[in-house]
Amino acid sequence: MAYLLDANVFIQAKNLHYGLDFCPAFWDWLTFNNVSRKVFSIERVSDEIKAGDDELTDWVAKCSPDFFLKPDNAMLSVLSKVSDWATSQNYEPTAVNTFFQVADYYLVAYALAHKHTIVTHEIASTSYKKIKIPNACIGLGIKCINPFEILRLERARFILEPYR
Repeated sequence: MAYLLDANVFIQAKNLHYGLDFCPAFWDWLTFNNVSRKVFSIERVSDEIKAGDDELTDWVAKCSPDFFLKPDNAMLSVLSKVSDWATSQNYEPTAVNTFFQVADYYLVAYALAHKHTIVTHEIASTSYKKIKIPNACIGLGIKCINPFEILRLERARFILEPYR
């Protein structure tokens, strides 16, 4: 099984639980699992992160070109299915337009096309003001988990080095 990470996974990891300065094991785990073909994201997520122009941007720049996947024919062929779902759900027009303009739309389409699991901090919502990734996943039959679930499922272990 492969996982696609939402931008908020990287951003919240950097800002909260797994800062690049004090928890390099998390970032190494991502890189290792990308090489193992388990963990990816998409080019649009990379673009969102690069807009931050910080140490996370530097980390993204050092990633393998295979970490942030480019659109492919399979993904492009299901964009209309994702679009049809979004426009048929009674979301406010602004919510639908915003969804089509941000990485979420492409992340959902890539996951649908390749049967990947999406990893995000977002939670499903009954609001019609914003399309949340978990709602799109439910509607389209895509598995969606939070970052702590992937770490448990993949048995990640961040071992503290002995103090010297």
